[in-house]
Amino acid sequence: MFGRPLRGVAFDVAVSVLVALVSLTAAVSQPGGWAATLVGVAMAAALLFRRTHPSAVTVVVAALALVQVIAEWGPLVYDVAVLIALYSVVKYGERLRDGVLAGAVAAVGVLLAAAQTPHVIQWWVTALWYALVTGAVWLVALNVRTRRLYVLSLEERATTLEREREAESRAAVAEERTRIARELHDVVAHSMAVMIVQADGARFMFDRDPAQARTAVKVVADTGRQALEEMRRLVGVLRDAGPGGGADGLVVAADPEHRRLALTELPDLLTRFGDAGLRIHSTVTGAPQALPPGLELTVYRVVQEALTNALKHAGVDAGVEVCLGYTAEAVVVQVVDNGLGRPLVSPTPSGGHGLLGMRERVTVYDGTLTAGPRPVGGWQVDVRLPLPSEPATEVIAA
Repeated sequence: MFGRPLRGVAFDVAVSVLVALVSLTAAVSQPGGWAATLVGVAMAAALLFRRTHPSAVTVVVAALALVQVIAEWGPLVYDVAVLIALYSVVKYGERLRDGVLAGAVAAVGVLLAAAQTPHVIQWWVTALWYALVTGAVWLVALNVRTRRLYVLSLEERATTLEREREAESRAAVAEERTRIARELHDVVAHSMAVMIVQADGARFMFDRDPAQARTAVKVVADTGRQALEEMRRLVGVLRDAGPGGGADGLVVAADPEHRRLALTELPDLLTRFGDAGLRIHSTVTGAPQALPPGLELTVYRVVQEALTNALKHAGVDAGVEVCLGYTAEAVVVQVVDNGLGRPLVSPTPSGGHGLLGMRERVTVYDGTLTAGPRPVGGWQVDVRLPLPSEPATEVIAA
């Protein structure tokens, strides 16, 4: 009885006490006297465990009822305990088979009770009455059991759905964190590459050409300032913004302070790399189209990564051709450097994930990426990103 709801325990105690009182009240007048009363009190005590051990309680009550039949006391008032035990085993039994077996035993008991009932009327009428009462109790218990199991299944389904929602939330958080980590890599890697190149150039030109050194230092400051601003926006989405915060404190909803880079900012990107020392010539072919924000960001990052690689490997004063082409089916990006720039003062460290990051971004939109050295020198990057209405294409290994 421990660990059960207090309301259920109180109800079972009340039922048991009621059966015991009925048995004690009829101790003097009923057949069997105090011996029959002890049987009734034992049935009442067994009913205390009818919820936790319904099958065992039914066996005990049936055995006591058999003692009553053997003693030929006939049906007594406290035999209502038999009906209560039958109801309990059908409703609370782990298997319905126990309830069916208890119903079969109760049917035999009906016949025995009818045979021992004083024959005021024909015995089969009495047996029919007992059968109707017993059958009604069994059917009511079966209906309650069905509804109980249905409610339990609904609760289990709700719990399962809740776990699935939590799993989906965690997956969304992981995906958002991955995207933010990729953006932070782009911001830090590209900006730091430009800053290192310019800082080395400023150090090299400080005595020879102070004006050019000051220009290089200004580029370092501007690049660092812009990188810091982008990092603030990205880190901002990792902070819980109240009701809009997702699991683990991650804000997965759109944040007005966290803007995505668009192709309208591509000229500024080219200008910054031009200030860093690349000789950039850009062209746009075809009619520009409105692209999804994610696709625009992919195009922007591909150009940024390609220019960063050109600055690190082709060197300062390298010539770079940037071509952005629009067709009815796709947007095409081509970045070609001639590899004829001046070597850097000191080698720029490489994260080793530039091409992998580009390939990952392009694969998300089912595009193709080809990158490699040119026969005449330099490096070429070709990217084709199908528009949303175009079927997926295969990624080509470089």
